[in-house]
Amino acid sequence: MTQETVTLSDAAAKRIAAILQTEKNKSAMRVSVEGGGCSGFSYKFDLVDAENDDDLVLEKGSAKVLIDSLSLIYMGGSEIDFVDNLLGQSFQIKNPNAVASCGCGTSFSI
Repeated sequence: MTQETVTLSDAAAKRIAAILQTEKNKSAMRVSVEGGGCSGFSYKFDLVDAENDDDLVLEKGSAKVLIDSLSLIYMGGSEIDFVDNLLGQSFQIKNPNAVASCGCGTSFSI
């Protein structure tokens, strides 16, 4: 697995900034990896008000994303994107470490 950093697309940064602007007590979006989902691992998105000492902090414009060190092991080299198309709106992780993912777009395997 790669130890590269994670990047944030312009579309994701714009959407995160808009969400954070409406949430008075939240200062960042936390992206983490959990066991489970139809492919073995799944991504979790939470709005939080504080960062932890081991967090990777991504900032782009008014957007702030936090990723804990354990999740970063699985997400290194990924891009966090926001897609708005006929199927709906969602955050998507383009993860070069994933060897398989499911149709829901939120679970993957390594």
